[in-house]
Amino acid sequence: MTVHGYSDRINHALAFAAKHNDREVRKGTRLPYGTHGANVALILTRYGRDEDTIVAGVLQDVVEDCLRDRYTREMLDQRIGDKFGATALDAALSVAVRMMDDDGVELSHEERKDDFLNRIGHAPAHAKWICAADAIHTASTILADIKRTIDPDSVWGRFQWGKSGTIRWYRRLFERLHDQGFSTPIMEEFAHVVAALERHEQPHASTTRI
Repeated sequence: MTVHGYSDRINHALAFAAKHNDREVRKGTRLPYGTHGANVALILTRYGRDEDTIVAGVLQDVVEDCLRDRYTREMLDQRIGDKFGATALDAALSVAVRMMDDDGVELSHEERKDDFLNRIGHAPAHAKWICAADAIHTASTILADIKRTIDPDSVWGRFQWGKSGTIRWYRRLFERLHDQGFSTPIMEEFAHVVAALERHEQPHASTTRI
């Protein structure tokens, strides 16, 4: 069904994610990390997504943390699936960065990103919606933080890949979704955010005196 307004299940997911992230803050800030899931939910609701998709968007980072802690599928079912349903859990797993591949081999940071791009290309449409909403909020937060500071390098320094690598990642993610035929309205917003990021990589025009 399409969600319009309040949902007890979504509220439960928000409370669950907030409790999970109660001591975490966004890197380089004092803002509670739990606000990310809430903002992903707002973006998905704005585009009229169904309840399972919104719940999965809220819980994505919780699931990712569980994978980092080596949770098995049975453990995930007990912690999340039993509370929010297998459909929401499967959607959250589709958009979670994995620490290990299907054979249990540890992935490097670069391999995790490549693995994610490969999996999201074959993921169902609702997972692509979550991926786009997650990227829009995270990238928009970077842009907002840059506007608030007199030292943009301090913002880019939070990320392992630095400015160029971070901007390139969002471009790669956008292109992966686009190349797979995901041409929904949210992609227009994603394209706008990526273009705004890329403007920060363009050198300022210099004035040459003749």
